[in-house]
Amino acid sequence: MDPQQGSPDPARGAGPTAGAAAGEGNGRGARARMSRRRRAIDIARYVLLVAVLGAVAYTLWRNWAAVSEQLSRLSWQVVLMSFLVGLLPPVFTMLGWRVLLADLGTRLPLAPAASVFLVGQLGKYLPGSVWSVVMQTEMGHRLRVPRRRLAVAGVVMLGLSALGGAVVGLPAVPILLAGHSDVSPWWAVAGIVLALAATWPPLINWFAARALRLMRRAPLEHELSGGAVVRCMGWVVAAWVGSGVSVWVLARALAPDAGPGDLLYVCVCGYALASVLGMLAVLLPAGIGLRDAVLGIGLATLMTPAAAAAVVVVARFLAVVVDVVVAGGAWLWARRHHLVGSEG
Repeated sequence: MDPQQGSPDPARGAGPTAGAAAGEGNGRGARARMSRRRRAIDIARYVLLVAVLGAVAYTLWRNWAAVSEQLSRLSWQVVLMSFLVGLLPPVFTMLGWRVLLADLGTRLPLAPAASVFLVGQLGKYLPGSVWSVVMQTEMGHRLRVPRRRLAVAGVVMLGLSALGGAVVGLPAVPILLAGHSDVSPWWAVAGIVLALAATWPPLINWFAARALRLMRRAPLEHELSGGAVVRCMGWVVAAWVGSGVSVWVLARALAPDAGPGDLLYVCVCGYALASVLGMLAVLLPAGIGLRDAVLGIGLATLMTPAAAAAVVVVARFLAVVVDVVVAGGAWLWARRHHLVGSEG
């Protein structure tokens, strides 16, 4: 017998193994490139964040004498009232998210809904706009809610929040562009119309289905209805108005000579517009820096720059305190009712 008859063909035997090794090597290379790219993006985010915070700190330091004088004019009663009003917008936003989730097929009672949404929203303080959705998805999955349903509800809520903020905030554009007569304010009206058109439920459902298909996820069992989108937008608009009123309480104390109606207009519309621009700046956690600058520019049309800076500083501080308080309260409430536990 020819000794070579029983021996395997080296090329034939090594082919699949070599191909698998090459595929594995390519996979490792792709993962390494992706990891390097992600690391570079993270570094860029933190560099930008440090730069923005540095610019804000320098501006405050340079004008601290005037700003601190304005801060001393804010009584604790005014700050407390602003804080109490500020507690409402996160709750309103949670109720809007709960409407979406119920329409998609999961009706969460108030306590677990609050625990998932309000605790998860602390993710917005990380660079990037989607960390709150990631946290809400993981927390909600512990309550046996499908991840894709939570993810769609979270992303749609982010989109509707931005669109609702644009509807409320774009009327402030003529104030910010008051010195630029060559810019027509009608483009702000066009922006409001486009924002409202983007809330058309079939369009939202198409994007949601397309995103799930691209991620190779099963489609949703239920599409969003028009009634759910309208109810959610109602809560969103109420949240933006509530946030603006919270700022107005502070601004009214430092600009008593300004017309209360004009000041309310600037605070509500200006805060919404500033926040939406902050949301679009995905590299900045919670829009820090950009939101404050835009809001300060709007407020400075009705008060001194130092007073506007004082309002912005206190409003930002209270916003962080409110987020922590409502998140802590929601978590404690859910734990007390045994509605949040370990997965198992």
